Amino acid sequence: MMLERLVAALGPVEVLDRAPVDVRDLAYDARSVTEGSLFFCVPGARADGHDFAAAAVEAGAVALVVERPLDVGVPQVVVPSAREAMAVAADAFFGQPTEELEVAGVTGTSGKTTTAFLLYAILAAAGRRPGLLGTIEARVGGERRGVVRTTPEAIDLQRTFREMLDAGDRSCAMEASSHAAAQHRLDRTRFRALVFTNLSQDHLDFHGDMESYFAAKRALFVAEPRPRAAVNVGDAYGRRLADELGDALTFAVAGDAELGPDALDGVDVKLRGSFNAENALGALAAARLLGIDDAAIARGLESVRGVPGRFESIDEGQPFSVVVDYAHKPGALENVLRAARELAGEHRVICVVGAGGDRDRGKRPVMGRLASELADIAIVTSDNPRTEDPQAIIDEIVAGAVGEVEVVPDRAEAIARAVALAREGDVVLIAGKGAEQGQQFADRTVPFDDRVAASEALRALGAAT
Repeated sequence: MMLERLVAALGPVEVLDRAPVDVRDLAYDARSVTEGSLFFCVPGARADGHDFAAAAVEAGAVALVVERPLDVGVPQVVVPSAREAMAVAADAFFGQPTEELEVAGVTGTSGKTTTAFLLYAILAAAGRRPGLLGTIEARVGGERRGVVRTTPEAIDLQRTFREMLDAGDRSCAMEASSHAAAQHRLDRTRFRALVFTNLSQDHLDFHGDMESYFAAKRALFVAEPRPRAAVNVGDAYGRRLADELGDALTFAVAGDAELGPDALDGVDVKLRGSFNAENALGALAAARLLGIDDAAIARGLESVRGVPGRFESIDEGQPFSVVVDYAHKPGALENVLRAARELAGEHRVICVVGAGGDRDRGKRPVMGRLASELADIAIVTSDNPRTEDPQAIIDEIVAGAVGEVEVVPDRAEAIARAVALAREGDVVLIAGKGAEQGQQFADRTVPFDDRVAASEALRALGAAT
């Protein structure tokens, strides 16, 4: 595509050293530049793309999108925001893929992954040939791919949409994160339906406060063209959003909503916990907005037996339950602890909990309080400490605890301790990492999977008895 066509899509901008240039690809990371790329100099929290412009040109970039002129020998498109320009240019370069691809999005603090999986299954049952984009994996033309972040950067996102179409997909169920909304990664993504699950404390290290966090979510619902909205009004922020939108399809597991639990009557939803009933209602609501009939909705919902790392049972023949869940924020932790309590009945709940480093510190004592109040035994351990001292994170969690908790800093040892304490009928909940395949430290990421650690601990326990 000629540079002039992309410049036209960006609107009135200044072009330095204007010359006819054929753009063959787009890039925002100098390491991924190929011959003929248009390189976007995006300022970031840790690095500024302008500092890598020369390296990008050396690697084959034929033009740059910049926020300030640079001393380089290729054309430069000067824009107010390279990040915003990236989304617009990517949409144009890849041929406006979401004009054709039917995209159904899910946003909220908790429940995005499960709701997206359920929605994917419904789309498949309806013959809509879906792709999937989310925290655990992507699926393009039926091929599973690993993911780096919940919602990719705009270039990667629009490229993936185009690849879906080329591979035969005709729809897409995707998670839409607040980071992506705030950073314009989702600009020019045309949602046919968009689900709001809930909003609770998380990501305040990025957004600053709950109002800014909510504003990032809200922006997706008021962007043009306006998506058809399905909103959980059992959540206070959801009720606020629905009241503002006026035409949202509302759902809730309790209270006044257009779709309540009775909408699932006769549907064999196999996922446990009231929070999963809420996720199923969100998927059902989005499917209704997409014009999918109830028979296909039921087939889709009933086909999902589990979502990796989301209230996932680990069974090695033990006489108690072990459940792994991604819950790493207060609202999600409370939901899964209450679900574990329902499962345990008169027996005990044993919870393994931690918190990630370099993330919202304010939620740590809240996590400690919830675990200590809602579990019979709480074991505080390390999660992904990243650049922080693991013990310092643990101390902040323990500071919020009510009463005594156990501290076992090594995560594998903490899981083994929980399993060793369990008696018949108890429920062991391992919270925080879900299906993640590694544990992140300051200088390395080591292979680690809570599910594998739990299985190993259970087998060792069985061998010892």
